[in-house]
Parts: sequence; structure tokens; C-alpha cells
Amino acid sequence: MELTRKISGIIDSKSRQFIDTSDRIWEFSETRFEESQSADLIASVLTHEGFTVDRGVAGLDTALIGSFGTGSPVIAILGEYDALAGLSQKAGSTEYEPLVSKGNGHGCGHNLLGGGALAAAVAVKEYMLENGLAGTIRYYGCPAEESGYGKTYMARNGLFRDVDAAFSWHPYTGNAIWHASSNAVIHATFQFIGRSSHAAASPHLGRSALDAVELMNVGVNYMREHMIDEARIHYAITNTGGFSPNVVQPEAEVTYLIRAPKTSQVRELFARVQDIARGAALMTQTKMEYRIEGGCANLIPNATLGRVMYKYMTELGVPAATEEEIRFAKAIYESISKEDKKTAAAQVGKKLAVKLAERPIPDFIVPFTEELSFMAASTDVADVSWNAPTAQCFTATWAFGTPFHTWQAVAQGQSSYAHKAMLYAGKIMACAAVEALQDPDLLAKAKSELLEQLDGETYDCLVPSDVRPPRLSQLKQGQFETV
Repeated sequence: MELTRKISGIIDSKSRQFIDTSDRIWEFSETRFEESQSADLIASVLTHEGFTVDRGVAGLDTALIGSFGTGSPVIAILGEYDALAGLSQKAGSTEYEPLVSKGNGHGCGHNLLGGGALAAAVAVKEYMLENGLAGTIRYYGCPAEESGYGKTYMARNGLFRDVDAAFSWHPYTGNAIWHASSNAVIHATFQFIGRSSHAAASPHLGRSALDAVELMNVGVNYMREHMIDEARIHYAITNTGGFSPNVVQPEAEVTYLIRAPKTSQVRELFARVQDIARGAALMTQTKMEYRIEGGCANLIPNATLGRVMYKYMTELGVPAATEEEIRFAKAIYESISKEDKKTAAAQVGKKLAVKLAERPIPDFIVPFTEELSFMAASTDVADVSWNAPTAQCFTATWAFGTPFHTWQAVAQGQSSYAHKAMLYAGKIMACAAVEALQDPDLLAKAKSELLEQLDGETYDCLVPSDVRPPRLSQLKQGQFETV
């Protein structure tokens, strides 16, 4: 209890700084690889707190590493700060109220994620100073988790190879340790080039790139019956070739996400999707090119570190919610669809769902279990987990039932209970990191568990070595689209 008391004191004494940082990142609402203001702000706080900050790591303009201390062990705290396109929303509103039409918004709470991780790193630094602890604490500022997979590039460049343990967290509707695997993913865009012509006078002279995109999509949809159930393939047409139906479309583009539980399975599915794209090009006499936008591995959670996080989660205790906070959370809960409420209820059971519908900020912690669950979505934290033992926690920043990537999540991004949950997560990570710094046996056990899980496999990055992330200058010139 002494450690939790000291860490709580450090974070509470600097809470205004972390809350202000989170709120300003919420206001910036910068999407993939464009998080320049957010990265600048976090770098300035880290520098002010005595960290040595490296900017632009792994060729990512908005990535950074803040380091304090020297030598081993090296403990990583993972932070994110990218927003989502099309989710602009007024903070504190209980109805859909965009601040900017088609603007960006933090619909996954990465403003809170980055702020909570910052609180953890600063608290560990302070504790190291006060107690003369050896080792290194690092804050990894990781851009483009939503689309672009910044951590994958960082892992590919070896930035986690000397890390002994990594801790992260994520905003959620409950309090729990995240002991789950996830789907690996490849994100690729397919471009078809045809030949324009008058669609009525000379259609026989045209070759429609849009036809190729449509045929590709049909082919992939027929493929769904012949792949494993856990796999997911989804797409968006990002260029239809124009708006005039009397012109044969000379170009068109579609972007794909291809997911499966293992990297080898993703590679196999991606090869089949490429074949379908080639077939669509042959059928339409168009040319096809593709580019890989990014990708990430499947997540490997570490139960050894998860148990440590759970211990401190329970020792610290869930922050108490005020009646005013409950009223706001209940109004948010009432705004979500019946389908989302039904889905949320199925996850917790009927009895608890009735209770949470009335008081939608959970005041309990889900018991930790080492039984592995599965998440169909993907996260680039996975690429860290292949290189170092990694554990994560959830804390209740959102009202029960709040779906990810919605205006309701954005509306709660500056709420007082989200701030409390963010600081709670920071305390959990900081306590776990301090224990890892002081306990070589814990680290040895965590590493042994990771080796057992890998079972002879090594990290196989899904982003080829010749694929480079876009630079800010390219994005500003419109050479890359945010998708």
C-alpha cells in the first residue's frame, strides 16, 4: 500500500498538468501521422519534467521517445494521441452536436490514453528520483494507431528490442485487465487505371477502372465463405473515378483491411485478395497497382504482468463518481441505440445491465482471469507485445454501453469522470512499472512466459521494409490521403 500511496500522491499533485494536456489534445483532434501539435505538447511536458526527448523516431514525424534514467531494466509506457475523421462533437453534450462539419474527434479516447500514459511516466520518474532507483523509464509517443500503425514502424526499427516490460491502457466502459489476443491486419489500397471515353457514343473504346473495383469487391465477397470464421475483410471505395455517368471512369481506388488471428493467416488472405485484384484487372483490361498502407501483428498479452496490474488496480480502488457525473453518464447511455444497449447488456448479464443502466459509471473491477479472450479488432500494441512482455488495463472513462468510435465517446472526452479514470490508469501503470524496475524475478518470469507463447516464432513485421510512412510535408501537399 505504501507504493500506491506515494504514486497517487505524485500524480494527484500534478493532475492539473495531465488533465490540461489531455484536454488540449482533445481540442487538437489530429488524425493519423498529422499529430504535430499533440506531439509538440507531450514533448514539451516531458522536457519540462526532465526527460530526454527524441523526436521523429522510426521516420515518423509525430513519434517520440522520452527517456529518464540509464541502463537496465528498461520499462516502456505506451502513449497515443491520434483522433478519428468525421467525429467532431461538442464536449459535454448529450446529443449529436458537431463542432466542425465532417471534422475530427477523439472517438477512441486517445487524448486520455496519451495523458494517462504521461502521468504514469512522470510518476515513475519522480519515484526513481526520490528512492534512488536504477534503470530507465520511457514514454513512447505513438502516432496513427487508428490507421497507419505507428508502433509497427517503431517495432520494425527495433525501438522495443531492449525493453524489458511494456505497459499501456485504453479508455473503456469498465475497469479490467485486458487479457486478450487480437486480429493481425494488413491495410492495403488497390488502384486501377483504365481509359476514359464517352459512355454513350463510344463505350467500346473505354475501359472502366470503377468496373474493376466493383469486380474486385464482388470477388472478395465470394471469398468470405472460404476463409476461417475469425477472419475479417472490409473495404471502402476511396476514388470512384468521377461523378459523370456519361464518362467511362479512367481511374478508381479501393482500400482494404484484411484481418486474421495470426500474421501467417493474414499473409495468406492478402495473397488471395491480390489474385482477385489481378483477375478484376484482367477482366476489365485495366492496370492494377497496390500499396501497403500499414499493418500490425496479433496481440500477445502477458499474464505475469497482467496480475501485477490487477493487484494495483484493486489496491488503488475505482474512483468514486459524483451524482452529477452519474446524471451526465445516464443521459449519454440514453442516447445510444437499442442495439448497442442490447450488446452491452449481453456482455455483462441481465442483472448487472439493469444496475448499470441506472448508474452507468461502473464502481467495480472485473476479476482478472488468465483465460485468453479474443478481440476481432486490431491494435499496433501487438507489435510491441512480440518484442517485450506487455500488459494493458481498461478504466471506465465512458458510460456503460458507449460504443467505440462514436460521438458519444467524443462527448465524454473532457468529462470529470474521464479525467478520474485517466489518472487511475496512470497510477496503475506507474505502480506496475515501479515493481518491474525493482523485481528482476518478475521480469524474468514475464520474459519466460513470452518465449513460451511465441513457441519458437520470431517477430515478423507485416509492413515490408521498403514501405515508408508519409511525412508531414507530403500530407500537407495532399500526396497521401487519410483513410
